[in-house]
Amino acid sequence: MSGRRSMASVMPRPAAWLGLGLWLAACILPGTAGAVERSARGELKRVLILHSFGREFRPWSEYARSIKAGLEQQSPWPLDIQEHALLTARFNNPGPEAPFVEYLRSLYQGAPPDIVLSIGAPAARFAQRYRGKLFPDTPMVLAVVEERLVNRSDLTDNDVVVSARNDFKVVFDNILHVLPGTKTVAMVIGASPLEKFWIDEVKRELKPLGNRIDLVWYSDLPFEEILKRAAELPPHTVLFWGLMMVDAAGIIYEGDIALRSLHAIANAPIFSYQDPFFGGNTVGGPMQLTAETSRKTVDAVMRILGGEKPTAIKYEPIGFAAPKYDWRELQRWGISESQLPSNSEILFREPGIWERYRWQMMLIAAILLVQTGLISGLLHERQRRRVAEVEARQRLAELAHANRYSAVGELTTSIAHELNQPLGAILTNAETAELMLKASSPDLNEVRQILADIRRDDHRASEVIRRLRSVLKKMPFEIREVELNETVREAIGLVKAVADGRSIALTYVPAFADLRVNGDPVQLQQVVLNVIINAIESVSDEAMKTRDVSVSTARAGNHAEIRIADSGSGIAAGELEKVFDPFFTTKPQGMGMGLAIVRTIVEAHHGTIAAENLPSSGALFTIRLPIIR
Repeated sequence: MSGRRSMASVMPRPAAWLGLGLWLAACILPGTAGAVERSARGELKRVLILHSFGREFRPWSEYARSIKAGLEQQSPWPLDIQEHALLTARFNNPGPEAPFVEYLRSLYQGAPPDIVLSIGAPAARFAQRYRGKLFPDTPMVLAVVEERLVNRSDLTDNDVVVSARNDFKVVFDNILHVLPGTKTVAMVIGASPLEKFWIDEVKRELKPLGNRIDLVWYSDLPFEEILKRAAELPPHTVLFWGLMMVDAAGIIYEGDIALRSLHAIANAPIFSYQDPFFGGNTVGGPMQLTAETSRKTVDAVMRILGGEKPTAIKYEPIGFAAPKYDWRELQRWGISESQLPSNSEILFREPGIWERYRWQMMLIAAILLVQTGLISGLLHERQRRRVAEVEARQRLAELAHANRYSAVGELTTSIAHELNQPLGAILTNAETAELMLKASSPDLNEVRQILADIRRDDHRASEVIRRLRSVLKKMPFEIREVELNETVREAIGLVKAVADGRSIALTYVPAFADLRVNGDPVQLQQVVLNVIINAIESVSDEAMKTRDVSVSTARAGNHAEIRIADSGSGIAAGELEKVFDPFFTTKPQGMGMGLAIVRTIVEAHHGTIAAENLPSSGALFTIRLPIIR
């Protein structure tokens, strides 16, 4: 036996067992090992949350979600949040609670949570009723419970209450303030024990309004029937949303499914005091403060977990906040903002086009201002240009008129000669007729022929004077349809006598067809007259053997051409490009304005004029004007 050890001597001691267990846990489940280690140091806090109906039943689900978020944000310790729901609270005829109590006792036996947090009145009453069996020494926070549903007689020094106070009189006064014409309020509420409790409370609180409004209760109807009635409500009726956990048919409604269905079909606005249901389905009004309730609940839990005694933590019941309204619902039901209480808050207001597209609108406005400035400047410049064009035309007309006087001055001898011929013939014929009439038996046929000659010569003299007046008359620039062949012919008629007097052959070959252009006939005649006079002067030298000036008109594409050629010596090569410049002249007594005025008149008619030397001798001027299509 000397070399042998007893079984007891080889068995590990308790401390060794604990160390071995922790090592195995760390090897197998690292996360579990960390939790065990933190728990051993007293750092991990276990929070048990009891739900009244379930995790997704509004309004309690929204409170629970807000409270859990606050705990996770503010807790300096790691939290193990465990959640359970009372299924019995959602039934119209609750069954026994003993099996659920036994389940919780077996679950937390020997390892109770650090704190119990109840959400809603059913969960609070359950925790108070069974605390002796389940968590006799665990502190409790009874949250999201209405003051009237708190069982004060069962409270202990280990309890903290975060309660609210529902003032239904205030809620319905608000409805009548916003919609003073309201006559009927359809009350939407379920049939669970909790909802039946609130039916009695609302009826009691609203007795003072019995003469003003008629309350119609839907608590004994299946929700499908409620929807049918909500779609056919009479005028001056509103809907009041209380709760709809369980309807009269025993159907359970989680979340906001029931309210969304009611909102989609109702023909009247829906009011409610429940903050978690606000935002898209109800008009609004005074309602509970979810944020304030959550803040106080989180504050109580943190203080208790930090070691503070629950008896030292007291909160006043939380009342309704200032009224708030959903802008979208106000618009839907035509409720003016002026009908709301003065301290109201309006949420979900859709931004106007200016708020939504502020920078874009400012950019567009800036662009429009710039464009307006540019357009105004352009219009002003256009107006100035028009005024300048009118003035330029007036100056051109005056200058052209002066130029015509100058040209006619050069034709004085020719005109006098052309007038003297018909006038002398008229005088001779008149004297002959007078002598014939003195005879005893005058030849009347001969007298008639003499009178016909007198009439012809008179017309000839009148035509000379008419052409002269048309050239000399002063009139504004006037565009009209002109037959170019005839216009050129009249201009040649004025200068024909000058050419004949200087023994110059002036020929004219018109186009076969009419050439119709838009222009001022007087100014077009001036153009032809000036160029022909220049041609006549260029061939007037007696040393020249041939003295020819030829004028022709023709069609060249979409333009009418006037070609004026002479047999003179032509234009010097260095002067060819300057002949149309103002004040350029080769005449000893010339002013150099004739051809400059000619070019200005032609360009005013949207035409062109060009000068060139002919291969043989002489110069050729070509005038091109657009033909009327």
